[in-house]
Amino acid sequence: MGLRHIPVLVEEVMTLLRCVPQGKYVDGTLGGGGHASEMLKRTAPDGIIVGIEWDEEAIAEARKTLAPYGDRVRIFRENFINLPDVIKAMQIEAVDGIFLDLGFSSLQVQKAERGFSLKEEGPLDMRMDQRIDRTAADLVNRLSLKELEKILFEHGEERWARRIARAIVQERERSPIETTQALRRVVLRAIPRRFHYRRIDPATKTFQALRISVNQELENLRMILETGWRSLKNGGRICIISFHSLEDRLVKEAFRAQERQRLIHIVTKRPITPSEEERERNPRSRSAKLRCAERV
Repeated sequence: MGLRHIPVLVEEVMTLLRCVPQGKYVDGTLGGGGHASEMLKRTAPDGIIVGIEWDEEAIAEARKTLAPYGDRVRIFRENFINLPDVIKAMQIEAVDGIFLDLGFSSLQVQKAERGFSLKEEGPLDMRMDQRIDRTAADLVNRLSLKELEKILFEHGEERWARRIARAIVQERERSPIETTQALRRVVLRAIPRRFHYRRIDPATKTFQALRISVNQELENLRMILETGWRSLKNGGRICIISFHSLEDRLVKEAFRAQERQRLIHIVTKRPITPSEEERERNPRSRSAKLRCAERV
């Protein structure tokens, strides 16, 4: 049996978004439709959910999951940075809530051909949207030593960035690095063995850094943080779940800056994290942090 993606912090998100009938809400990272399904239940019988997702395979899963809700859900294959254009095209002036889950889905991880998995052999791809031009293999085999080091350090917070970058350059001089396991072997050789920890694969941060770079995840997040609040009605809320410190820092700093400008009010003074019960039930949730702000 394949993995089933389990949505994170569902009750907490629903409480903060205050989903109600007749409301209009955006799930900007639709994925397989887990959070959107709950939004649709809470907004019955006439609430509208706008689902935005750039992964074609995830959209196919979401359509199956959300089929019972008919035209109460509208799905768009778009990057969430285009949220204002999407709701404008639907002739919606403003929405009651926006939700973003910045994690990547277990539906993506379990497919070796997508190139996200540390465990399975697959092409070094990592594109969440197959329309993106560059793959992780392109970055690994074409970037300069300094560029690779910068990506690993800034996007992966990898302490061994220089050693790993140097090892990648040396390896690709012999032959291109084209698969996930080929890259993982290079990283494992570059990091001193005494720093190989059992709980976390030593290549985790390298894979994270490349995935973030391929998909321009931080740039996209900065853009939606600048514009997202404008799509909310007064009193409308934006909820964002992040999974690593780079994302959470951007969300926290953006919310604080906008609150100082009296554009929003921060609802969650501290991030909400999963309960012990949820972490046990869904280990992938352990690093999730939920922040919420309200337009004023």
